[in-house]
Order: sequence, then C-alpha cells, then structure tokens
Amino acid sequence: MLEIKSHDGPARQGKYQTTETPNILEFNPELMVPDEPMPYDVPREMAEWSVKNTLKHAEKGDVKQIAVIHGAKYPNLRLECAAGLEELGYRLFLVANPEELLRRPQDLLKIITSLRQNISPNSSLFFPFVELNFVPLLVYLGVDWFGNSSADYYAKIGVMTTPHNNYNLQQYPVYDLNPEELKKYNRESLDFVLREVRANIKNGTLRNLVEERCCSSPEAMSALRILDRDYGDFVDSYTQLY
Repeated sequence: MLEIKSHDGPARQGKYQTTETPNILEFNPELMVPDEPMPYDVPREMAEWSVKNTLKHAEKGDVKQIAVIHGAKYPNLRLECAAGLEELGYRLFLVANPEELLRRPQDLLKIITSLRQNISPNSSLFFPFVELNFVPLLVYLGVDWFGNSSADYYAKIGVMTTPHNNYNLQQYPVYDLNPEELKKYNRESLDFVLREVRANIKNGTLRNLVEERCCSSPEAMSALRILDRDYGDFVDSYTQLY
C-alpha cells in the first residue's frame, strides 16, 4: 500500500515500503498476478471477457503482487476491473495497453483520471512502457510507477532516449555506444527524469516541468490541452488553495 506524503496538483509523492515515489518499479513476471491479456481496440464483448477472467485469476493470486487493469478502450470496464481487484485486496496496478494509450490522448485522460478519482488514493498505478517526455504529465495525472521496458527496447533497436527526444544513433551519432552501454544510458535517463519530477513536486513546480516537456511531444501536448479544457475539476480538486 502506498503512503501519500504530499501532492502537487493531482501528482502524488509517497512511500512504498522503503521506496520514494514516483519511481521505477523493477518489473519481474513472477510478481504479476495471472491475467487475461486483450488488445486495445476490440469489441466490448471481448473486453468484458478479459475483465471477467482477469478477476477470476486474481481470486487465486497473492494480493502483494501486481494486478493488471484490463478493459481495453472502455473506461467503465477499466473501473469495473480496478474495483474488483481492490475488493480482492490488491493495491498495485499495471495499466494495460500503455503504448496504445499514449497514442490516444483523449482515451488516456478518460481512463487515467477516472481510475485516479475512483480507486483508493493508497492504490498505485504502474506504466511499464513510456516515452520520457510523457513521464511528467503521467505523474501529474497520478501515475506512481514506471518501468525500464521502454529503455531496454529502445536500446535493442539503437535508439538513445533523452528527456526531450529519442535519437536513432545511426541517423544522429551523438555517442558511439554498444547495446549494453545504450541500455545503461537509457535507464539512467529514466532515473534522472523521475528524480527531476520528485524534486519539482517537493518545490511545487511540477506543472512548469509538465508544460516544458509536453512541448517536445505532439501527443503529450494534445493530452495537456485536453486536460486543461475538459478536466479542470479533476486538477482543481487536488490543487492547494493559498
């Protein structure tokens, strides 16, 4: 269970066991509760089947493990899945289909804000695959954990990840790095971004960082604009009045 220490807007700074959040969650398949994976853009009947079987598998799992919030593109099914998992005692949730959500700003906001408003504040959300320039915005929305999957994937295809952009080293030979060196660099970049985010939360300046980083991603900027236009109540409900 995540212990919340402070807020900066909807962003949460907390502690999970001995780890300060938001942070990197070292992912291990053995820590996952069995689930029923499902692509993002599927008919509702298939998404309902995925949620039903995910909850059925979770009944036999360990509540200390990571449970997966399924429901494909349907926000109400995502909520149904999350609520069912919480009733079983789970508090650490992987958000399924993260890559698809990052390409669909409208859907991303509907799903993440509805989850954050309806699940327990002590439950934490995990995005295993993410672009670095999206991390500040996701934290601002209430995501607590991120994975090294994207860092490792980009290293395999020769792409260096930075807080502002990704560089294919064949086209942009910024450094001459072998795959292991590139993997280390990409992981350290994610670690830096999260350290930067935590420092900004402590200083109450995360929103400034969010606006700066969103400028380097059309999808992130679209999400920020939609957030400001359509989700003002969500942001205001967590914003301290002086």
